[in-house]
Amino acid sequence: MKVTAPIDYLLHLADNALVLGQRNAEWCGHGPILEEDIAMSNISLDLIGQARLLYQHVATLKNDGSTEDRLAYFRDAAEFLNYTLVELPHHGPLVGYAQDRHDYATTIVRNFLYSALMALVWEQLQHAQDAQLAAIASKSLKEVRYHLRHSRDWMIRMGDGTELSHRKAQDALDHLMPYTQEFWQGSDFEAQADDCGCGVDRDTLHKNWLALVQEATTQAGLLVSSDEGFVTTGKQGVHSEHLSFLLSEMQSLARAHPQGVW
Repeated sequence: MKVTAPIDYLLHLADNALVLGQRNAEWCGHGPILEEDIAMSNISLDLIGQARLLYQHVATLKNDGSTEDRLAYFRDAAEFLNYTLVELPHHGPLVGYAQDRHDYATTIVRNFLYSALMALVWEQLQHAQDAQLAAIASKSLKEVRYHLRHSRDWMIRMGDGTELSHRKAQDALDHLMPYTQEFWQGSDFEAQADDCGCGVDRDTLHKNWLALVQEATTQAGLLVSSDEGFVTTGKQGVHSEHLSFLLSEMQSLARAHPQGVW
């Protein structure tokens, strides 16, 4: 009997990759240095490529006329199942007179926290009973290991750099850590994925993720912030105010020309 992962679980994985890919793409043409401008664009393309493969798998399973484009561009915010972490803008809380809405430290730390998770997730999903998901995981693992190395190196460089870069990296870590609680909160679709051999061992995942975070932050001279506080519910479809704005920009062209052929 052919085993397939639950559709909502596949959408969760795809939505995470798409939303973070779109968010990171905002640095295109605005990177702090040319090399980083190119690197962030490539990371965004990798993530969007992962999302495409997962959406294609979902469309095949649904067999209702869905396509990767319709799943990406014609679902509303409440239908997305991504972590709240990946939809946040590139800054912490801002006062009304703030001048800079793009903080590279926030981008780097967010990419590190997410990539550390997904390197472990894709490693486990290589052995999923869903053969298509396992193949996507194998391909994605190679890419996310680069994302992890890139973000880890920059986080250490910032943390161990100037007084200003250290403060920015620490502030970013303090701001983002509470959002990682959502990684470990169970959901119905993750329980279904576990039942069919397409999920991950979250206890092992949590322990190994914490080890990666502790090792990198220690090397960077950063203090691991508390992850306590309000638990976000993005993967339940309840998002921050930021996702609808991101989707409005990302989906505007496709919705303006729904019959367009690209």
